[in-house]
This record gives sequence, C-alpha cells and structure tokens, in this order.
Amino acid sequence: MRKITQIAFVLTFALILVSCKNTKQKIQEHVSAYNTSSSIKGNGITSTTAKAFLNDNKIEIRIETNLEENDENKLAYKESFPDLLKEMIKNDQISSSLIAEGVKFDVYFLAYNNAILAQKLVGQEELADLEKESTQNKETAKL
Repeated sequence: MRKITQIAFVLTFALILVSCKNTKQKIQEHVSAYNTSSSIKGNGITSTTAKAFLNDNKIEIRIETNLEENDENKLAYKESFPDLLKEMIKNDQISSSLIAEGVKFDVYFLAYNNAILAQKLVGQEELADLEKESTQNKETAKL
C-alpha cells in the first residue's frame, strides 16, 4: 500500500510540473491567441498583429491603419491612444497577468506607410497609471 501511495505521489508531482507553464510559453500562447482572434475596431484600422520577443520578455502589438502620417492624425491618435490601451487591457489583448510576470507590451499605431502615429510601452508602472486613470474617470462620471 505504501509503495502505491509513493508512486501516486510521484505521478501527481510530475503532472503538476508538466502542467505549469513558464512565462515564455505564456507569451507564445498569448501571441498565438491574439493573432487568431483579436480585432480592434476604429477609424482607419486595417489590421493588427502581435509578435513575441522571448529574450526580451516583450510582446509587440502593431495596429495598422490606412491613415496618412501627418500632425493631425498623430495628435488624434496620441490623445485617443490611452483609451484604446485601457480597452485592450479590459479585453485581455494586453494581459495584466503577463505584465505581473514582468512582460512588457510595446503597442504601435502605424500609418499606411508604417510610420508611427502613436506608441506606448506598457509594463507594470504604465499599467498602474492606466488603471488609476480609469478609476478616476469612473469616479468623476459618478459625480
């Protein structure tokens, strides 16, 4: 009986070790899920893709548009970018659990010629700032 218990314990422990995923595996799964299911809607958005940089613990998200690179578009997207990031966090397109593990999300808004209209690197500090802004906006709306 004791031997059966030991074998069962070893098998259970081995199963637990196998089922635990490391951060790099989680990054790869997140990128794969993002690329197969994510859609971001908005003015001029044509596509979005994610790419993993495992050695840097980073995920790059490119949001491509059909917009021209000009000051008006840069200003418009710079102002609306934080709201889009909050929505992406809410929809788990930017994973707060991966950020808690030290992963950073480098999000780009690109013009039709791949020029950057807006960019933000979202890590733990930026996530906290975005969540704080969101909470403040909700409290202001209640008043």
